[in-house]
Amino acid sequence: MTNTKKIFTAGLWKDNPIFRQILGICSALAVTNLMLNSFVMGIGLIFVTSFSSLTVSLIRQYTPKHIRMMVQTLIISSYVIIVDIVLKAYYPTMSEALGPYVGLIITNCIIMGRCEAFAQNNTPIVSFLDGVASGTGYAFILLVIAFFRELMGFGTLFGYPILGSWWMKWTLMIMPPGAFFMLAIVIWVARNLSPEDEKEKEGATA
Repeated sequence: MTNTKKIFTAGLWKDNPIFRQILGICSALAVTNLMLNSFVMGIGLIFVTSFSSLTVSLIRQYTPKHIRMMVQTLIISSYVIIVDIVLKAYYPTMSEALGPYVGLIITNCIIMGRCEAFAQNNTPIVSFLDGVASGTGYAFILLVIAFFRELMGFGTLFGYPILGSWWMKWTLMIMPPGAFFMLAIVIWVARNLSPEDEKEKEGATA
């Protein structure tokens, strides 16, 4: 239980892939204009990260070192294809809305990083939980950014009107600069909420 708690604490906060490791930034900027897009992307990444880590851990003792990275990429791409096929079959409008960003999950550094740094050296169940934790941490930040962007840019949340006609929509928030500003604010707030973690990391790298 303690180990599971540490894994989820690290994935959600102490080692969050976005505001701690600054990974997965492209999709964080691209799909966060709407909460529904961010939610679906987050679920997709949780699925790919967790099952990729599980698979890598299961076969780690049988994978030759000189082709390890290629095998990991093949595993990740297989799960991404599953996500893409499911979206196209059951949610074609969302598949069109996300466009190429579903396919680009393959190149997301978060997934490869967890496979290489964690799953390669840990048991399957623990690796699976680590993938879930990292994916959830990523999805959480996407939803936080999307919450403010959609609310201020469209006056809606998950497509439902919240602020009404009186709200003057901030066009900037649904444009790329709005994503940059919100991401920067989230990183700044998160790091200022726990400056001791930053000092520990600086001390470890010194």
